[in-house]
Amino acid sequence: MAGAARARRNAPPREDVLAAAMEMIAERGLEKLTMAGLGREVGMSSGHLLYYFHSKDELLLRTLEWSEGRLGAERARLLARPVPARERLDAYVDLYVPDGHRDPHWTLWLEVWNRSQNADGVARDRQSAIEGAWHRDLAALLAEGISRGEFRRVDPERFAARLRALLDGFSIHVAIGLRGTGREQVLTHVHEFLDEGLLPLP
Repeated sequence: MAGAARARRNAPPREDVLAAAMEMIAERGLEKLTMAGLGREVGMSSGHLLYYFHSKDELLLRTLEWSEGRLGAERARLLARPVPARERLDAYVDLYVPDGHRDPHWTLWLEVWNRSQNADGVARDRQSAIEGAWHRDLAALLAEGISRGEFRRVDPERFAARLRALLDGFSIHVAIGLRGTGREQVLTHVHEFLDEGLLPLP
């Protein structure tokens, strides 16, 4: 027992473990992320990792939450800038869409979504919280643009739901490397959709 307690005291902070997990996904792909491999990266045994995270599903969800926290801070910074709402909306879209094939954040998202079929209610609530943060920020930005006369008078909640469904679909295509749907092509499609749906009528 004393040895286990000493090992826990010497273990790296959980954030370092999560950062290492994301780095492994970026460099080697999700299929190479194992408890044993991650343990070697951070100087812990797979048993100690299981002590902290209980399962690989929990490790993946925690890593996603950590990554989303960083994205959320960047999103807040972009949306707080004193520029037109459309410019901030374009920045939101740019942050949302994957950087390219095998984007590590989206690779992780897809895996967590896939595993959520068997997830418990608490894990599903945590995933919903991530989705909810993106939705609330988008709906608030749309409402602001409408109130300032920059956008057409649409229902912010409904438009946000449809826009995010469009972004999710295109983003999956980019992340899996579907031919004909590269990042730049997707951004062009989305910007055209925004022009058609949000620009004030003459």
